[in-house]
This record gives sequence, C-alpha cells and structure tokens, in this order.
Amino acid sequence: MKEIDRFVQIKSNNLKPTRGRLLISEPFMGDFFFGRSVVLLTEHNEEGSFGLILNKPAETTFNQLIKDSPDFHSPIFYGGPVETDSLFYVHTVGNEIEGAIQVTNKLWWGGDFDILRGKMELNLIKPNQIRFFMGYSGWGIDQLNSEIKRNSWLITNIPNVNILTTNPENLWKNMLTRMGKKYSYWTKFPVDPTAN
Repeated sequence: MKEIDRFVQIKSNNLKPTRGRLLISEPFMGDFFFGRSVVLLTEHNEEGSFGLILNKPAETTFNQLIKDSPDFHSPIFYGGPVETDSLFYVHTVGNEIEGAIQVTNKLWWGGDFDILRGKMELNLIKPNQIRFFMGYSGWGIDQLNSEIKRNSWLITNIPNVNILTTNPENLWKNMLTRMGKKYSYWTKFPVDPTAN
C-alpha cells in the first residue's frame, strides 16, 4: 500500500475547532505557510477563524524588524499569509497588557503595543513570555470547517508545556507523536509522496 493511500485511510479526530486549540496540518500539504504547520487558533466563530502559525520562524528578529525598539532579542515567526506587513503577538502576561484577548488560561494575544514596549524597556517582559508574528492565518465563514472535513487539519488541545518556548523545528512532529501511534505514523511520510 502506498504511503498516500495509508494516509487517506486515517480519518481526522473528532475535536471541534475553537479558540485556544491547535490545528496540525496533514503531512502532504505543500503550501509554504501551512506545510507541516501547527496553528494556534485565537478566534473561531460564525464569522470565520483567525490563527497564528507557531513553527515557521522568519530570518529576522524583533530588533531588526522594529526600528528604535527596546533591546529585545526575540525571533519573528510567519503567522500566516494574510497581512504579512503587520505584526501580531501571543504572550503569557495576560491582563498586564490592556486590550489583550485571552486565548487559554495561560495565553493571550494582542493588546496595546505602547504598553508592551514600555514593559520591554523596563525589562518587565522576557522573550520567553512572548512570540511575534508577521501576518496571520485567516479563514472565511465555514472555510476552516470545510478543510477539516477534507482531513487537511487535525485539531488538538494545547499540551501542558509552554508552546512559546518549544523548539519550532520539532513542534509538528512532537504534537503528532503526543496524539498517539495513529498520528505519529504521519511523521514518517515524505513531504513529497511522489518521491517515494
């Protein structure tokens, strides 16, 4: 049985997308942004879905991207293909940043950037408490649900680890391995199934 045939036989799990869950891409998605990606859903409602890719680091840092910024050496990630000229962020400092939206009991996204900058200047926030993204991932009404039905995405809860400090290079593989033997097998599929 070919690798692709074996993959097609594995149905997606039954979790529903909601704010604070992770989307894990199927192994053969060839898109630059979404191929072998892990996406944090920060919003999912009747108007659509908003998320940030957690494991696609860009070749720049916060200080390189934001001129005249405080000395804050934090990597930048590609959050998705939408509004790639805009900066988004997820953090663990919660209500200390006005306007931040709670995603889980330990994660918030967004908030007043001037307050954030002030906390950076006073060394009240550390790089391991925040992750910056260029762009975001967005889906229109029912678009994400349709992709899930086609088995493009698995849905899982955030594990009891700090996903902001987890090595992004291994995140996709590690998340599948945590989901058990049925899905850890996906990590053995080649990126290009025709090459096997």
